[in-house]
Amino acid sequence: MSTSPTTRLGVRKHFSSSILLWVRTDQPRQTGMDYWKGPHSGIISATPGMEEYRQIHLAEDNPGRWPSTERVETTIPADRKIDGIAEVTLQSALSPLKGRKQTALAYKDEINVFRRTLLYGGLPNASRWYDVAAPGEVVGSRAVIYLRRRDGASAGEFRRFVNKQLVSSMAATGVLKELRTQTFMPWNKKLWDTPDVAHDNPKDQRFHASVILGFADDAARDAFFSSRAVKDLSEQLTPLASAIHAYDVTAALTYVKDGHVLPHYED
Repeated sequence: MSTSPTTRLGVRKHFSSSILLWVRTDQPRQTGMDYWKGPHSGIISATPGMEEYRQIHLAEDNPGRWPSTERVETTIPADRKIDGIAEVTLQSALSPLKGRKQTALAYKDEINVFRRTLLYGGLPNASRWYDVAAPGEVVGSRAVIYLRRRDGASAGEFRRFVNKQLVSSMAATGVLKELRTQTFMPWNKKLWDTPDVAHDNPKDQRFHASVILGFADDAARDAFFSSRAVKDLSEQLTPLASAIHAYDVTAALTYVKDGHVLPHYED
C-alpha cells in the first residue's frame, strides 16, 4: 500500500446533509431496508432542488472496523448501531424552501419504515468530494466513518484536521476510489423533527463529521483498515476525537444525480 505524499487533490464542495436511520424492529430488518429502497425512495427522489440523493445501506453485522485505540470508542454500541444513511446534496441554500411540500410527505411516511431518524447538516461547502479515482476506476466496496469530537477539543481544529490532515493521509495510501467528507453544524432536533419517530440524541452520542471511503474491492478495504497509515491516523485523532465508528457498506444507491431523477437507481 503506497503511503507517499499525495499531490494536491481536486475537490468539489457541496451543500449536503446526512440523515442517520434506524429501521423498525417490529418487523424483519430486510423488510424495512426494502421499503426504504423502494416506496420511500420515490417520495424523496421527487423532492425539488436536489443535486444528488443517495442511500447508504449498512451491513447488519457492524461491530466497528476502526482499529482499537486507547481512549477512543471504536466499538459501535449495539443500541446505537445505524442501519442506513440518506445522503442528500442540495443545489443551493434555498433548495429546502422548494422541497417543503415533498418533505412533508416524507415526514408522514417515515413511521412506515423507521424507528429513529437523526439529521446532521453542514454549512454550504462543508461537504467535500475529492478526486481520488483514475478515469474508468469503479468502486467495488465502501466504508463510512463517523467521528465524535472530544469534549474540550477545538471545533475549528477538529474541522481543519478532517479537511486537511485526515483527507491527505487517507488519499496518500493510493487505494481509495471514492473520498467524501462532511463536517456538521451542532445537531438540532428541529431540523428534522418528524412525527411518531424517535429523535433521541444525547450530547455524548452526537457526531461532528463523517467520511465515506470507496475501494476497488473488499480485500482493499480490509487492508486499508489494518494498515500502518490508519493506526498512525488513529493516534493523531486521539486528542481530537472521542469516538471513531467505521461501518461496512453493503450498497450505495443513487436515485438523483446531477439534479436529475434517474429512471432506476445506480448501484
